[in-house]
Amino acid sequence: MNEMEAKTVLAIDLGGTKIKMGLVRGAEILSSTQINSQAGNGLQERLPEIENCLNQLLDKTSVSIRDIAGLGMAIPGIIDSVDKKILTINDKYNDAPSIDLTEWARNTWNIPLFLENDTRAALLGEWKFGNGKGYDNIVLMNLGTGIGTSAVIEGKILRGKHFQAGILGGHFMVNIKGDRCNCGNYGCAETEASTWNLQKIVRNHPGFSDSLLFKQPHLDFKTIFQFAAAEDPLATLVCNECLEIWSACALNLIHAYDPEILILGGGIMGSKEIILPYIQEKVNQNAWAVWGKVKVTEASLINTAALLGVGSLVI
Repeated sequence: MNEMEAKTVLAIDLGGTKIKMGLVRGAEILSSTQINSQAGNGLQERLPEIENCLNQLLDKTSVSIRDIAGLGMAIPGIIDSVDKKILTINDKYNDAPSIDLTEWARNTWNIPLFLENDTRAALLGEWKFGNGKGYDNIVLMNLGTGIGTSAVIEGKILRGKHFQAGILGGHFMVNIKGDRCNCGNYGCAETEASTWNLQKIVRNHPGFSDSLLFKQPHLDFKTIFQFAAAEDPLATLVCNECLEIWSACALNLIHAYDPEILILGGGIMGSKEIILPYIQEKVNQNAWAVWGKVKVTEASLINTAALLGVGSLVI
């Protein structure tokens, strides 16, 4: 192993609810921690705490800052990974595009900065160290607060001229008569079947007041799948509708990017025993893949993929 490969990286995964941080060396996370994101208050006021946490990780592992190759950040937005800028970020950390993070990394630790979109970073992690290892053509679909996507084509992570390629699969329009999405279009996969719009999806159904879901103080997909298993009619209906939407999104991704493998991640995959076989069957039936069958599998690096992914960017 050469010296660069053995170097350690400071890694940050800037999530909507948690900010995860770690010291990464290759496929290994030497130490990690997380804090609440408080994303509504912006990123600038979180930087001192992020700095403090990373310094504590360095102390804890007895790694010298001289041995750090750089800082990698995974960010939920459209990221210029060449000029190291956040171009747009959706409804969280709204001050982030105006912050010079390169200068922050240089002033704080005197190390270079690497930025990447969070789903792209997660796919990098899965591709190099997880269930995508050994494949040159992969699509990732993360089912969570929204629907995050990314693609590796012919051994290269897809970024595109304006850094938007591959990451907007959650905004594939799957129902042109559907709900208005936060992007302004109608019937995007996200607005039809993701956590941020779930309350509205359930409450708008005519059977809501007769459903067991009516008495639930908090609606999430775990609850929907539980009540569907108990044969609540509305939960079953919503569950099936969402499975259809996710399958449509998966087929769009396959038709757009021609992968050998589709990796499914994100918090909703807590119900993978239902979701995985359903989407695999739909893909087998309906994907235009004359060469064979696209393998549908789960993400293997549930909480660490993005940290490992941005770690790999630095080396």
